[in-house]
Amino acid sequence: MKDIRILVLDDEKVFRKEIKEFLDGEGFTALTAERPSEAFEILQENQIDIMILDLRLPEMDGLQVLEKVKNEYPDIEVIMITGHGDMDAVINAMRLGAVEFFPKPFRLLDMRAAIQRTKRYISLHEQLKEISQTYSLVSKDLIESIGSEIIGNSFGIRQVVDLMGKVAKTDNTSVLITGESGTGKELVARGIHYLSSRKKSYFYAVNCSAIPDSLFESEFFGHKKGAFTGANEDKAGWFEVAHGGTLFLDEVVEMQPAMQSKLLRVLEERKIRRIGSSVDIPIDVRIIAATNQDVNKLIEEGKFRSDLYYRLNSFQIHIPPLRERKEDIPLLLDYYLKHISKKLGKKITSVDPMIEKAMLNYSFPGNVREMRNMIERAIILSDSGRLTMKNFVGLIAPQVESNASGVIGEDIFDLELIEKIVIMKALEKTGYKKSEAAQLLNITRQALDRRIEKYDINL
Repeated sequence: MKDIRILVLDDEKVFRKEIKEFLDGEGFTALTAERPSEAFEILQENQIDIMILDLRLPEMDGLQVLEKVKNEYPDIEVIMITGHGDMDAVINAMRLGAVEFFPKPFRLLDMRAAIQRTKRYISLHEQLKEISQTYSLVSKDLIESIGSEIIGNSFGIRQVVDLMGKVAKTDNTSVLITGESGTGKELVARGIHYLSSRKKSYFYAVNCSAIPDSLFESEFFGHKKGAFTGANEDKAGWFEVAHGGTLFLDEVVEMQPAMQSKLLRVLEERKIRRIGSSVDIPIDVRIIAATNQDVNKLIEEGKFRSDLYYRLNSFQIHIPPLRERKEDIPLLLDYYLKHISKKLGKKITSVDPMIEKAMLNYSFPGNVREMRNMIERAIILSDSGRLTMKNFVGLIAPQVESNASGVIGEDIFDLELIEKIVIMKALEKTGYKKSEAAQLLNITRQALDRRIEKYDINL
């Protein structure tokens, strides 16, 4: 588990110094604050796990601070302390979410024990949260081993998850996953593996387009020592490595015809022979293949064997592109904002609503992968806790049309969006002359400049 960071908020200097020295000596990272305003500044800049909070404070009392902390930083656990406490204060503190309550004076060893209890609670909470976050929003059966979510609430993605669950119940059925680049074909393959009875065995992913023809047999089937120049020791091939588990063949159509023939023979006979060996090795592997190309067209052109296609395509799952399931975009945006900002250690407190609208109007040729990379880049570029359109390179703010009378459409209720549209119309009408636009809007030139910066309006 990560190091525990503790914030001590108490207006008594001697107590703050004493408990900080004790906590530092116990291996914790301790920060201190005298006033609530100072504490909230620390919270904005630091990841805090536990807060030790005095009941009597300047600016606001401890219960008010507790309520504000639990509202704004719900993952922080709070230990209350006071030299003037009563039973009502204890009850109110516990109702507001405090995990412990200590009357002053108390023994530092008792405080250490309370922190250790809270530390164990935080550890369990993190584990539960991590497991929960790895579940799909549309299927709670996908477990953490998948590594990421299959996120969406659209009919298309629900159908994908339903098919995953059904084919996972079979043990040997080959699966062909189709879909454009970036839709998450390997994620679906991993999901099938970890939902199946093979989940305790190995899942091995192979990019077929990256394997030179000269190494194909050695990589897939393995070789004996001395079988060829450079074979200095025995080597197991990918079929042996994945024995009992799943072998994922990404971009399987990139294989050369000769290699396709050898793969077909293995799938039919369920045994392999290492290069340089005369011994057949039985294999027990589920094959999941994937491609972003039109397989039927490749078969017609003679670039892919039809018999191998039918062997691989016992069960097919097609993942729709993101542009065909736009209702999933808000869910994906929310998830990746939280997931990536946490990974990068950057706190994002607000997001310009124009970003989601722009994404809904964007075609995402790179699908979910492009969206994830776009959000990660925006978070990296952000110099504050607010993401705006200027952080999203290549994303264009939508132009919302007004009706014939010049009034914003009846279905538009976003005040910030309406204000931005009106400002843009005023600028357009005045030939982008700020002073004239400000007069038209009945605001000062300085107020217009502030709004242009706020809404990231390009002139």
